[in-house]
Amino acid sequence: MMSKPLQSLWDDSLANSMSEPELLKYRSNLLGSDLRITNYGGGNTSAKVQMSDPLTGDDVTVLWVKGSGGDLGSIELGGFSTLYMDRLEQLKQKYRGLEYEDEMVALLSHCTFNLNPRAASIDTPLHAYIPHTHVDHMHPDAAIAIACTKDSRALTETIFEGEMGWLPWQRPGYDLGLKLEAMAKSEPHLKGIVLEGHGIFTWGDTSKDCYLNTLTIIQRAADWLAKNNTSAPFGGEKLAQTLSADERRSVAARLMPLVRGKVSSGERKIGHFDDSAEVLQFVNSEQLGPLAALGTSCPDHFLRTKIRPLVIDFDPLAADLESELARCESQLDGQLASYREGYAAYYERCKRDTSPAMRDGNAVIYLIPGVGMLSFAKDKATARIASEFYINAINVMREASGVSEYVGLDEQEAFDIEYWLLEEAKLQRMPKPKSLAGKVAFITGGAGGIGFATASRLLQEGACVVLADIDEASLAERGAQLSEQFSADVVRTVRCDVTDEVSVGQALAVAAVEFGGVDILVSNAGIASAAPIEETSIELWDRNLDILAKGYFLVSREGFKVMKRQSLGGSVIFIASKNGLVASQNASAYCTAKAAEVQLARCVALEGAPIGVRCNVVNPDAVLRGSRIWSGKWKKERADAYNMSEEQLEEHYRQRSLLKLNVFPEDIAEAAYFLASDVSSKSTGNIINVDAGHAPSFTR
Repeated sequence: MMSKPLQSLWDDSLANSMSEPELLKYRSNLLGSDLRITNYGGGNTSAKVQMSDPLTGDDVTVLWVKGSGGDLGSIELGGFSTLYMDRLEQLKQKYRGLEYEDEMVALLSHCTFNLNPRAASIDTPLHAYIPHTHVDHMHPDAAIAIACTKDSRALTETIFEGEMGWLPWQRPGYDLGLKLEAMAKSEPHLKGIVLEGHGIFTWGDTSKDCYLNTLTIIQRAADWLAKNNTSAPFGGEKLAQTLSADERRSVAARLMPLVRGKVSSGERKIGHFDDSAEVLQFVNSEQLGPLAALGTSCPDHFLRTKIRPLVIDFDPLAADLESELARCESQLDGQLASYREGYAAYYERCKRDTSPAMRDGNAVIYLIPGVGMLSFAKDKATARIASEFYINAINVMREASGVSEYVGLDEQEAFDIEYWLLEEAKLQRMPKPKSLAGKVAFITGGAGGIGFATASRLLQEGACVVLADIDEASLAERGAQLSEQFSADVVRTVRCDVTDEVSVGQALAVAAVEFGGVDILVSNAGIASAAPIEETSIELWDRNLDILAKGYFLVSREGFKVMKRQSLGGSVIFIASKNGLVASQNASAYCTAKAAEVQLARCVALEGAPIGVRCNVVNPDAVLRGSRIWSGKWKKERADAYNMSEEQLEEHYRQRSLLKLNVFPEDIAEAAYFLASDVSSKSTGNIINVDAGHAPSFTR
């Protein structure tokens, strides 16, 4: 389970100068930095700290505990809730029993210290009542594997030799906090407690002691499993891996837009693909079917992956892969419908009088033998994290079934967590999605000024973006900039030569594998050239037509295929030029190619309308700043055509415009965003001129 032992990262030279709250943050960041210790967003930490009451000046004990939401690996001091311990003790007088424990959550805010706005989590009582100064609650795969076996209690005793307590499964809440307190007080020799089907609690007198104890307990579980789990993983290999990495990605690129379209009717989804060694070992195993049907166990796993995955019927050993893919695709509707029916039946079996309405019945996790795992969620981060959590579940199933019998979460318990009224209230508090949430944009010429500005604008509105460009150095730089600003989850880059149909197809396949498909296609890759017609060479003519006409055609054709497979509609946007409407002197090749773009857009609009794919044109003019086409000979050529210096050119264009304004890449990006968004949903085959007013270019 662990390729190398856990090592303490504690640095006394750093820690010695920290306050107790700072030490808690330090400990939390160390623990959260290693997914073997706890999963993303999972687990929590606490410290009981002596502080001065801001009102009375008296010394009081304050519980610092990870607040609702957030991740230990990146938590700051503001991510912790702070509560008076004496008031938390007084809450015990208000507790009316297990049936009423949810009402205790609202009372936690009355215990807040120093008006801290960070909401306390449901796990706060679990930390508050354990009679130790520093407490960690982690979800390590090694410990959960022990906690999720039929023999969980006996294995806990065997492995930890009485140094860890054990409590049967119970949903996190106030009552579990009291049970943890009772066990820790009655058995003061304990170093922690294993929660069946959930995780571990560990503690210490100092923050460092707590950290080291947590590492020791997790490593002890991992070492025991490594020594005692000698079984063939998941009952052995059913499928020898026959597909190469490229073939696996090719299958994913083919299936993901199709699945995405079929599961996005209520809320548009973003996809994630994983074919790591752990995933392949599971999807190629004898026990894939029965173990997948059992579902996950730990609540953190379950909340992000749903009660169970969907195993897609696919045979990677088929002699004709193309025929097998066609068969697989033909059966998808039936498989998805069967999963939704099963989910609805689960809801009906388990619902209570107060349960919220049934949510999306589609699976989150999709397992494909020989290929890997797909996950679909409302955004890329959620889809990726769901995938990571299911890998945690795979690790748990492998180890648990290797030393005992793996036990999934009881169906009713799973439902009560999924449809917990407190969880529903949290969902209702989520901010309204941005206008392009759940959509994927593919932008050619993405490393240029207009492409980069367009990517930034679409990312601001919640889109995922694939930047495509032939300039790999600039592409890497632009991609890094956008990843830093908006998150690496939502930005991908791919080298793409728009004149090469293989390159274009491969670039669109990257969008399909990385995000699940394409909803917004921005054709922007371009060049500019100038020459009198008698000096226009065949090479110059062909280069313009190759990039500006053939390139736009190839990108449109391949993007159209993806959009058609998704059946979600889409928006195709051509960044053309006023030269597509009005000719310029000494630019016959460029003007002709740009006119071809405009006419091609009209054709795409005609063919796309029946499937909801719109196509519109943005015509810029004189975008000098930030645009790469003006950094070469084009700027000098245009200046020569107007018999002026290059320095005078921008002012010339400004004065030529009706509005006497300069046009910038951000102005073009704003038009592209308008055409990509739903506010323009009734516009197709249209042209928007962004040129500060150029009367000859008026379209009507």
